[in-house]
Amino acid sequence: MFNKILIANRGEIALRIIRTCKEMGIKTVAVYSKADADSLHVRFADEAVCIGPPPGKDSYLKIPNIIAAAEVTNADAIHPGYGFLSENAEFSRVCAENNIKFIGASEEMISKMGDKATAKATMIAAGVPVVPGSEGLLESAEQGMSLAKEIGYPVMIKATAGGGGKGMRLIKEEKEFKKAWDSARQEAAASFGNDGMYMEKFVEEPRHVEIQIVGDSNGKACHLSERDCSIQRRHQKLIEETPSPIVSQELREKMGAAAIKGAEAIKYEGAGTVEFLVDKHGDFFFMEMNTRIQVEHPITEEVTDYDLIKEQIKVAAGEPISGRNYYPQLHSIEVRINAEDPANGFRPSPGKITNLHFPGGHGVRIDSHVYAGYTIPPYYDSMIGKLIVSAQTREEAIIKMKRALEETVIEGIKTTIPFHLKMMDDKAFRSGNFTTKYLDTWDFSVLK
Repeated sequence: MFNKILIANRGEIALRIIRTCKEMGIKTVAVYSKADADSLHVRFADEAVCIGPPPGKDSYLKIPNIIAAAEVTNADAIHPGYGFLSENAEFSRVCAENNIKFIGASEEMISKMGDKATAKATMIAAGVPVVPGSEGLLESAEQGMSLAKEIGYPVMIKATAGGGGKGMRLIKEEKEFKKAWDSARQEAAASFGNDGMYMEKFVEEPRHVEIQIVGDSNGKACHLSERDCSIQRRHQKLIEETPSPIVSQELREKMGAAAIKGAEAIKYEGAGTVEFLVDKHGDFFFMEMNTRIQVEHPITEEVTDYDLIKEQIKVAAGEPISGRNYYPQLHSIEVRINAEDPANGFRPSPGKITNLHFPGGHGVRIDSHVYAGYTIPPYYDSMIGKLIVSAQTREEAIIKMKRALEETVIEGIKTTIPFHLKMMDDKAFRSGNFTTKYLDTWDFSVLK
């Protein structure tokens, strides 16, 4: 087992990892930018090293600075959390070259799964259902139009190196194709330095359902059931829950088996997520694989009583997984509390938290790094915490979430709490009858 782990991240996920390390008797090293000197992850780690000025590119994304921090503190492993360098193949490689264990996927695995076209081809070879579309990258708009005629409109073109909705366009008919193709490629090149595009049939009335998997160094994988992440805005998740309201036990087992098949086909090691789209007919299709811990991992932990960070660390240290699959014993919902103003287009709201009170009670969990007097810097992701509730049924979980949200006080900044409160009373949400497009037509004016 590791003696000391450096956490190459910030905020709530850094604090989350520190907590598990302490329980395992492992020393921790926090790294921080100058803007994060007062963050709780710095306060609660055994050691802390400043790695640069506030912008991510000069600190949390600066590989030489992080490796230097690991070497000077004699850390024998690095946990990247999510975001930043968590799915950076070069970082994984550099860690290996410096005899520091990267608690995550290997360079080869990240490269294979990080490129969406390659990931799709890999899953096809493994027999995992995929959305009909191009086999690999498209060479031209003309090739794309020819394929679109074959599989039928509407289609979606996507950047192979994409994320967050960038380099993605919905095309409903042929006359829209060339213009959408040109703009998507330009956006992809500007955002990712890679203008490679692939195409898929557009799945109508889709649900975003992902399967949590864990694989070990022996090539064995297990799954921990599904999470429904369909409540999202501009491809950014806002509310997640498990189990999914639309997934039967039969479908759960089929999707779990497909996810394991894909993971074992590539001998995946560590915690990962296989993401699927589920259409209105109950058919599911591989979308992508995330080779890291997910923001929404706590809801899986709550319904399975399984510490995913602990399992990541154990697997990275060479220990085998239990080998059995885990199914939800409760219903859990997570809302992301962001420093944003949902009444005004989710405008970022950095600043000082003047007053803070988090909720408590049975089945209520808070993952956050903020406190009264803490100043949220403007340089990073706006998420300041996750509120997670668990109950015997979905209806009870919704009621509990509403109570917990009403009990939450965050003053001095705008947050997404008013939006989440409205969603807990929303008829479509309460019925479980919604798609990934639901918020596209939602009336945000009710928040004003």
